[in-house]
Amino acid sequence: MNTIHSTPAASQSISLIGAQQNDLLRALSRDDLLALFSDLELVTLPEGKHLFDFGDTIDYTYFPTNAIVSLQYVMEDGATTEIAVVGREGVVGVALNPTERASYAAVVQTAGYGYRLKTSMLREVFYTGGPLAQQLMRYTSMMFAQLAQSVAGSRHTSIEQKLCRWLLERLDRSMSNELKVTQEMIANMLGVRRESITGAAGKLAQEGLITYRRGCVTVLDRDGMERRAGSCYQGPNTISAPVQQRYAA
Repeated sequence: MNTIHSTPAASQSISLIGAQQNDLLRALSRDDLLALFSDLELVTLPEGKHLFDFGDTIDYTYFPTNAIVSLQYVMEDGATTEIAVVGREGVVGVALNPTERASYAAVVQTAGYGYRLKTSMLREVFYTGGPLAQQLMRYTSMMFAQLAQSVAGSRHTSIEQKLCRWLLERLDRSMSNELKVTQEMIANMLGVRRESITGAAGKLAQEGLITYRRGCVTVLDRDGMERRAGSCYQGPNTISAPVQQRYAA
């Protein structure tokens, strides 16, 4: 089982620059961020790690930096479907009610790092108000927009459009245009057959939008991918414009 290795912020003198790799933490003032340092932990987030599963109590809230976390709904038969994705723009595991249990599973899809905060401390900070509470409410609103976009896209778009949106969402949260993913993973997350993803990826490659080799997709033409995705991607986003513009050139 993959484990999370933590480094207490107080003992390792976490820098402001490190914490500010997460957009929500970067939005805080220096004083507000420093006030959290004694409670923040820098942790490694290995690929495949379940931060929590459906029905679990949520003990920690995670602020990813370069890791990408998939939020997945688990069916009674064990099948999973991705409902949202979170990277350095957001937060995973906001539970404002002490008796609240997870309604989805949170699984690390791209390994990296993040900061975690005990959920009990997050609730305390939230209910005192202030900048972090405002950022969490703003992010929650944008997450609902992402969920609505995902539901609409799953019903009214082609396999190629779904694949483009899925890849673009990860590209927005990645440090490069190369994504380490398998066709089987994509098929499971989108709830479609692997053969459908193979065919869709082949079409995108023929159009010069991506290249694909086993376990790795490289996006060659981001603008073309956005046009191909259509309205299922170009609607409300959880990420900021500067992140989107990273690959405009």
